[in-house]
Amino acid sequence: MDEEALSGGNVTPVVRIGGTVRRETGPWTPAVHRLLELCERAGIAGTPRPLGIDEQGREILTHLPGVVLAETRAEVLWSRAVLHAAALLLRRIHDASLPLAREASARRPQDWRAAVHEPVEVICHNDFAPYNLLASGDALTGVIDFDFASPGPRIWDVAYLAYRLAPLAEDAAAFDARRDGSPDERIADLVAAYGGTWPVEQVRSTAAARLDELAAFTRERAAATRRTDLAAHADMYRRDARRLRS
Repeated sequence: MDEEALSGGNVTPVVRIGGTVRRETGPWTPAVHRLLELCERAGIAGTPRPLGIDEQGREILTHLPGVVLAETRAEVLWSRAVLHAAALLLRRIHDASLPLAREASARRPQDWRAAVHEPVEVICHNDFAPYNLLASGDALTGVIDFDFASPGPRIWDVAYLAYRLAPLAEDAAAFDARRDGSPDERIADLVAAYGGTWPVEQVRSTAAARLDELAAFTRERAAATRRTDLAAHADMYRRDARRLRS
């Protein structure tokens, strides 16, 4: 069947073949597939299902329907309903991951594509953001791109979701605090919907630490690929981290 290149895939190409998605594998693939199997076992409809490896050595995942949330209308992207739904979906994924997070072998850095962060509480998605979230109409329907998942604390994922959806990011287009609520109000709403107890300032400081790591990773990718857009993203992450600490 014909291959259709999908948007995204900033690190490695992603293609669609029929009702499946294919992308490169690596040492991280068995652990990521285990996480996705746990999500399936927990009855989470909005996550891909692993279907094995193809003849080119690529992983095979089910293709999820929907539109990338970042490409929806501002009224959908910044709605409180989507904010709450994203927090609830993240909580379900975290809770489903607990059996894997409790395994001592899961903490081996070589088994994951992204760094392991202490304290290990769950398996973090590490990129739970509007460009990886899916929507249909006004409703959130799922999340994709688990290949950078790794063990870590719950707040590590919650803080990055807050950075992107509260929002705290410099490039949050068409966000209107008068219509959608202030970022700090939305952080408090997100934390409450997730079922956490972290104060707003702790979420902000964790987001800053997350951005430090993301800026370093993105700078390395920019140098390796000579992509000026990645260099610009790294600069933005540094600026946002400084602002969150000010």
